[in-house]
Amino acid sequence: MRLWTLIKLVAGAVVLGITVFTGLLVWHVQMEPLGGVFSELVPVQFDPKPIDTLPKADANLPEIDPGAKVFEKAREMIAIGDLPGARERLQTVVSIYPRSKSAPEARRIVGEMNLDELLSAGNMDGKAVHIVRSGESFLGIAAKHNTSLDCIMYLNGLMDLKGLHPGEEMIVMPLELRVLIEPGRKALSLWDKGKFVKEYPLLSANAGSLKSGLQTKIASKAGVMGDRRVTPGMKDYRESTKMFTLEKSSLQVRSVEEAKDKEDGKDEPFGTGFYLSVEDAEELALLLRPGNEVEIRVAAP
Repeated sequence: MRLWTLIKLVAGAVVLGITVFTGLLVWHVQMEPLGGVFSELVPVQFDPKPIDTLPKADANLPEIDPGAKVFEKAREMIAIGDLPGARERLQTVVSIYPRSKSAPEARRIVGEMNLDELLSAGNMDGKAVHIVRSGESFLGIAAKHNTSLDCIMYLNGLMDLKGLHPGEEMIVMPLELRVLIEPGRKALSLWDKGKFVKEYPLLSANAGSLKSGLQTKIASKAGVMGDRRVTPGMKDYRESTKMFTLEKSSLQVRSVEEAKDKEDGKDEPFGTGFYLSVEDAEELALLLRPGNEVEIRVAAP
């Protein structure tokens, strides 16, 4: 019996020795060389790296821009003639990925598409047909439908405000667009509720002493000929420099010759206010009226 007990003790010691040796060998291979017999059995070169530092960013890695991928898909759809699908994707870039490098071009393209549809005589969505009654005037019709003389003349192909005749049909379009002015980006954009319509670059944008955002409305729309103010319907209005004055503020939105913006190398030669090209201001005159909401969004310092 004593011999059997001795055999078990020896066997246990052997198993324990093998277990310890195996554990040390694993440590030697995976964690840190132990030298001695372990290095003779399994030679390893272990060069531990610090674990308290993260790898540096590689500047050569491509920047991920999901908006650019959506924009490229829109261009492909334009190429095959799928304009509705292309416009939907361009709107996605404008609304979901406004910081994408493709966003400015997406805004330009979708803006042209939106405006073509908005002013198309073949698209009556949002438009109505007004039947002229005895005693009505162009100004009265414009006021009744929340539109402008500019818009009425454009939609009906009128070169002047000729006499109205009872029973005559006229296309009218209520103008309910909202204006967003962002001096920091030098941009003025039009919105239909929450939907982007079109953006216009500002040649000069100076909010003056305005330090925070302003919610206001268009107070009046007129034209300037020399030192004379003309209103829609007057003889020289079509050739005049268009001007929009704002409520609650002395700021104006008006047109100016683009070449003047670069006189003497100055970026802001016109003082306070927001200035657009003549062509863009003429287009805005078609789409805006007194009463349209305006937001001036001044970026935080």
